[in-house]
Parts: sequence; structure tokens; C-alpha cells
Amino acid sequence: MTEKPVSDANLFKAMETFVTLVETGQMTAAARLVGMTQSAASQHIANLERAYDTTLIDRSSRPLKPTQTGELMFRHATRVLNAVADLATDMRHKGQQPISRLRVGMLASIATTLSVPLVQLAKERFGVGDMTLRAGQSGDHETLLRTKQADMVISSNPFYDMDGLERYAVLQEAFLLVLPASHTGPTDRLEDILAHLPLVRFADTTSVGRQTEQHLRRLKLKVPRVIQADRSSMVTSCVAQGLGFTLLTPSLLIDGFVEQMPLRIRPLPVAGLSRRITVVAREKELGELPPEFAQVARQTMVNKIERHMGDVGKKAIVDLPES
Repeated sequence: MTEKPVSDANLFKAMETFVTLVETGQMTAAARLVGMTQSAASQHIANLERAYDTTLIDRSSRPLKPTQTGELMFRHATRVLNAVADLATDMRHKGQQPISRLRVGMLASIATTLSVPLVQLAKERFGVGDMTLRAGQSGDHETLLRTKQADMVISSNPFYDMDGLERYAVLQEAFLLVLPASHTGPTDRLEDILAHLPLVRFADTTSVGRQTEQHLRRLKLKVPRVIQADRSSMVTSCVAQGLGFTLLTPSLLIDGFVEQMPLRIRPLPVAGLSRRITVVAREKELGELPPEFAQVARQTMVNKIERHMGDVGKKAIVDLPES
């Protein structure tokens, strides 16, 4: 193999793209996470292969997988990117401004609600100069943390399988029964509701979708797949138009109520389905910022839930950590 290293800064972007592609197994997802088009991401991978005169990705497999030399590149590229990220972390803690750059990933369902108060907190309380926000699913957050493209995430996954992280609970919330405002049929049993309306659900590619499907199986309910989506706004808009009903938590419903979608919410007629939202940050890198983020996130979300959903939404918050 003739080694022809890339000598400019594009090498780091190509490595970042390649590592993200291996982590996700999809070119589209990798491109979105590194903030470029799919064609640009593909070109970065091709440039990396050309520079080292080898094939790094088995393009015949789905999901995409690294070749033997790709595995070697992945190990080296991960070490290089981690070292660069560690350097950036050490440098930004020098001088009068302890946190000069902050990269945060958060759940898409709460991103609109939390962006402004968290940006204000970061800038006014901690003097953050450069702040980048990314909205996505918990699967995106795992990739952002593993590839060190995020310093902190607000996620429905606490990532207990990953070392070197600190975690601060935001809230735990029960799922609610969400019906079209025009629905006049039964509401006490899921079986009876399903006889009148189909279930609009999160796709199985999302953690909410998988959690819902597992709970339905435990209840021994066979629910046809009629409408699936990967964003809460898409799910709630379908319900608001009378296309079905759904099971969502209060935080997943905030945007729908802010947009004044005609929805009717009730306690879920079956117990045991809830999710926890957690602030996850790199251990000992951000000082008091992560716990304060968790506190502001909790206060902001609880206020929104109480304002738009009343007692039903408030009672669905089944656990609040101590301040």
C-alpha cells in the first residue's frame, strides 16, 4: 500500500466523517451529524481512501461496515480525534474565560423549549463565547459523545455503558394517552380505542418507538403499524387531524400544544410506561455548568407542561430530583 497522507486540515474532517460513518452505519446519518451534505461526506471518505490507497468501507453491506483496513483506520482516527478534542478542552480551561466553546446535543422534542434559556444561562452565568446546539434522537447523542463532537447532551438515554461521564437527572415523566380533540369514543381501554382509531407511533428507529413497542408486547397487544414518524411534531399533527391516537410524554407534547394543535390528553389507562431525561456531560470538564443546566431545563419544562397541559400534564411528572 502506498501511503500518501493528506497534509491539510481536511484530514481531520475526513477522519471525523469516517469515524461517524462507522458509528452510525449510514452515510445519511453520518453527514447530518458532521453538518454536511451526503455527497460531501462521501467525498471525504473517498479522499481518505485515495490518500491511503485502500478501501475503508464495505459498501455492499447494510448497514455500512468498515473493511479490515477500515477497522485499523477507525482505531487510529478515534485516537487522533480524541487527542485533538482533549487538547481543545485543556486549552479552553485556561485564562479568565473557563468555557470558551460549548457543544450541546439535545432531544429534538425539547430543543425549541430549552434553546433560549440554556443559551442565556451558558453565556450570562458561565461566559461561554461559542455555543453550538444540535437537535436529534438519543442514538445521535451516543455518536456525538463517543466521537467527542459534543461536550454535553440532554437525552432520554443516560449512557451508563460509557465511562468518563457525569449525569444529572432532569425529570421522569409518564406517558399519556393523546387523542384528537374531536374524539368522542372510548378512552378507558386501549383495546377499545384501537377498535376506533389506529395508533400513530414513533418509528422503531427511535428510543421512544422501541420503548412503546416493548410495552405493547408486555400488554400482549398486537397493534398494526399504520403511521410511523421520527419526530413528535409529525406524530401530534397526525393525531390532531384525526388520523389516529398516540402515547406520548408531556415533554414530547410541548410543541404541539404551543402550536395549539387540537389534542385531548388523558392519563394512560395502563401503568408502567415512562421515560427519564438526563443531562450527560464529560466528567469534570464543565464544572458547575451541567447541574445548573439540568436545573434550568427542569424548571423550564415543568413550567411549560403546567401552563399548556394543566393537572394532567403535571401529574404525569412522576419523579423530580431534589434541587
